[in-house]
Amino acid sequence: MPKMKTRRSAAKRFRITGTGKFRRNKAFRSHILEKKSPKRKRKLRQPGLVSKRDLKRVQRMLPYA
Repeated sequence: MPKMKTRRSAAKRFRITGTGKFRRNKAFRSHILEKKSPKRKRKLRQPGLVSKRDLKRVQRMLPYA
């Protein structure tokens, strides 16, 4: 059976944690930052986790993660 291909776009966006969860970066931090409070921008810097609903989809995109 041939090797499965990894979705390269997903490989650049997600990293697997030690417990097997997927880490992701948060959205809404690229532009229009003046109206966002410093607290909100600071929170957006922290990585988030992929939700349970999207977990299966991400696992299929990254077969060897």
